[in-house]
Amino acid sequence: MTITDWLVLSFTLIGIVIYGLYKSRTTKNLEGYFLSNRSLPWYLVLLSIMGTQASAITFLSAPGQAYTDGMRFIQYYFGLPLAMVVICITFVPIFNKLKVYTAYEFLEKRFDSKTRTLTSFLFLLQRGLSTGISIYAPSIILSSLFGWDIFWTNIIMGGLLIIYTVSGGAKAVAYTQQVQLIIVLMAMFLAGYMVVHLMPEGVGFYDALHISGKLGKLNIITPGTDQSGFNWNDRYNMWSGIIGGFFLALSYFGTDQSQVGRYLTAQNNTESRLGLLINGLVKIPLQFFILLVGVLVFSFYQYKAAPISFNSSLIADAKSSVYKDSVNALQQRYDDNNKKKQQLARAYTNALNNGREDSLEHLVAEIKILNETSNQYRDQFKAISSRISNKDTNDTNYIFLGFVKEYLPPGLKGLLIAIVFLAAWGSIAAALNSLAACTMLDFHQRISTGEKPLSEYHISKWYTLAWGLFCIFVAQFANKLGQSLIEAVNVLGSLFYGVILGIFLIAFYVKKVGGHATFWAALIVECFILLLFFNENIPLVSFLPDISFLWLNAIGALGVVLVGLILQMTFGVRNEKEINIFIDNSL
Repeated sequence: MTITDWLVLSFTLIGIVIYGLYKSRTTKNLEGYFLSNRSLPWYLVLLSIMGTQASAITFLSAPGQAYTDGMRFIQYYFGLPLAMVVICITFVPIFNKLKVYTAYEFLEKRFDSKTRTLTSFLFLLQRGLSTGISIYAPSIILSSLFGWDIFWTNIIMGGLLIIYTVSGGAKAVAYTQQVQLIIVLMAMFLAGYMVVHLMPEGVGFYDALHISGKLGKLNIITPGTDQSGFNWNDRYNMWSGIIGGFFLALSYFGTDQSQVGRYLTAQNNTESRLGLLINGLVKIPLQFFILLVGVLVFSFYQYKAAPISFNSSLIADAKSSVYKDSVNALQQRYDDNNKKKQQLARAYTNALNNGREDSLEHLVAEIKILNETSNQYRDQFKAISSRISNKDTNDTNYIFLGFVKEYLPPGLKGLLIAIVFLAAWGSIAAALNSLAACTMLDFHQRISTGEKPLSEYHISKWYTLAWGLFCIFVAQFANKLGQSLIEAVNVLGSLFYGVILGIFLIAFYVKKVGGHATFWAALIVECFILLLFFNENIPLVSFLPDISFLWLNAIGALGVVLVGLILQMTFGVRNEKEINIFIDNSL
């Protein structure tokens, strides 16, 4: 990096920390610290919701996801707009009417304390682990680009954002997210422009899309079927996106405190609903653009030489190991294959521009074969790397970073690195605020009573700090995941979100089921979800089918409702009239 990059990076990050501290002034009580006194307008709520969802993983890993697997990941968001409508109709008015601080307070009013405690615990477990992954994501940049030790990089990365998050609570989080998201979106648009601008002479945006489409990367809609019928293990298709994505989005935005806490800061129901509905409208186009950047990077590397691994530290380790001769020979074969691919890609573009349609299919077939060969060489390199290093050999998360490092001009490179930090801080800060809120309201306050508002305010700051340190600890082990970070976070969420959503679905819509039945239904279904996901590693349940993680959200949610109904009919203990009165009055 040049001095210009360092200046841009430093100025941006330090500026955000100072701005966060400046906006940290709030009333010194729980409502001020966790909900900004319920005073924010809809546009701040919108940006806060988007900033919480769009973490560094979104901007770092999604382009790499599109590079390797195409655009079909966009289907993951197809259920989001419908989920926003349901949340605005049901969740928002009840939460606001009851003036809850956390979503799980509502469950004690509807059910009992043990159901509230279980649900809050599941949230704390899931969100604490996924936030650790979110800290690790930007740390990849520093460790890969500059060779810094990942242990200290995680500590520095997490420590900087803790400064203003602990100090200012929800208000500082919301205002910094506003600035962060604007900078992030501007930088991503610049990155997209630069990918096209750096294409070889004579290759434009249309040419890049055309070749990537022919190579299967513009697979926006996929039915999820093959010769055997519907493939339940297919992670991203229109049905898993609409159905599984709907349940995941409904759980994330409706029951995850990191998001519920964002729209509880709104002035009233209308402001909350506007923020959520507009988020539902803009999220798919935004994600489409981010994935498109990854597809353009893929097209770029059809004309330029792609590295055998985008994680440069793995290449350095391999070439200094006992396998260096094998690696050098493999690298030579890989480079020769790349040269042939570049020549054919240029020939394809020339044929396209000159209207020689008859030769396009033949050239595409040849390029596909060369890409498959390149992938085989890359897999061989990964196999060698796994023998000599405990680093993650999956370089999906490094693809966009590798392009930034090699090709972007001074200044813009520093800005692109800064936006990954900013995106990370936006989501992590909101998560730490929500983790502290649940710990304080759902656990501490119920055990320790009679404390003054100022004392609770200071204790909440300590909880925010404690969760920040916990998430940094989790980040130290995130490199063991062995998959795309954006997938890792979504898989982790799907293990818990469905069950949490099922509890809320009963609370809102199934008046006949009480707390005792709901509690045990949640425990039973959560155990089943974990067995279903880990069935390959557990001999006694290896007969269970392999299914995509997105379906776990629907199975968990509907499973809790079904099991809850069965348990209530069998062992019903709560008065139906009492339940009906509570739900009717809340709505």
